[in-house]
Amino acid sequence: MNPIMEIEEVAKAIEWQADHATNNGAPCTGRVVRAQLHLLDGATEVGARIAAWPGRPLEDALPLRLAGGHHHLVLTGKDMRLAPVYRGEVTDQAEVDALVVAVTRDHDVELLPWLDGPPQTNEAGRSASIMAALLWLSGKVGPRFELNELGASAGVNTMMERFFFDLGGTVAGPESSPMRIVPEWRGSPPPQAQVEITSIRGCDRAPMNLADPEQALRLKSYVWAEVTERIGRIDAAIALAAQRAPDLLQMDAGDFVSAVLAAPQEEDTTRVFFHSIVWQYLPSETRARIEAAMGEAGARADAARRLAWVMLETNRQTFRHELTVRYWPGGEEPTVLGTAHAHGAWVELFGMNS
Repeated sequence: MNPIMEIEEVAKAIEWQADHATNNGAPCTGRVVRAQLHLLDGATEVGARIAAWPGRPLEDALPLRLAGGHHHLVLTGKDMRLAPVYRGEVTDQAEVDALVVAVTRDHDVELLPWLDGPPQTNEAGRSASIMAALLWLSGKVGPRFELNELGASAGVNTMMERFFFDLGGTVAGPESSPMRIVPEWRGSPPPQAQVEITSIRGCDRAPMNLADPEQALRLKSYVWAEVTERIGRIDAAIALAAQRAPDLLQMDAGDFVSAVLAAPQEEDTTRVFFHSIVWQYLPSETRARIEAAMGEAGARADAARRLAWVMLETNRQTFRHELTVRYWPGGEEPTVLGTAHAHGAWVELFGMNS
């Protein structure tokens, strides 16, 4: 495990998360997160629970849980005191500290449930890496894909067959889509190949419903306020879901993989499982179960009914978000195709010739 994820001191975790947000284009959110240090005196129930956090606070995304709650107060209009901070109008850290303490004190009971579960960012920008992998796979296994997403949250990326992509000049998807995925491109673009998505569905243990305004707003709350392009992508996802809801199942990831693998597979199609920034949140026994099931299914795959595993996940040694692909038959060993920004702002491919 990356030593960063092993941080057990809550204060160090808050400082790291604040720095991470700042270094990734969200200095306003970074200030709000850093102000959580002033809640550790236990003067509020929220502060007391944070200070006594029983697990690894950074691995549990503890600072981002509360950050979502604070942003939600602004988005709902219940408390606008942090709005000038998110707009970059208040930048003095001491002033931000005082505001966060006051807001937390006044909304202590309301903010407490935000600590119950990890954030669900469900970032559409990550689909750029998934589509790049499909374009690469098309030349290896053919153009027809049945897609299955693990940890789909609200199913934003379970609608990626309706996104428009421009990946370094390589285009895919409907030109008229309100969801436009055009990241900064580094390295070689993926091949201009055919990708036919025959079906796409996903699972999550607690899926969010984009058609429910309250749930959609909660999802938006986890997006860093000043990164307006990400806010725009959430709005585009909500519009697409209103046209046709994503196909989501409330199911454990291990159970989902087993059920999908047991179902009939259309001939001349590659069955793909994919996930992005999800693996770290799955229990170790679930990860082991999925790995075993994929290995067994891969051994049974043939040229007519192929299998692939596409993942954009954090390398726990380097803390880089790596795009890795395995496919059966023929590419059983993992191939790292590139790296990407955590929220899809940029993608860099270097394994296209593998």
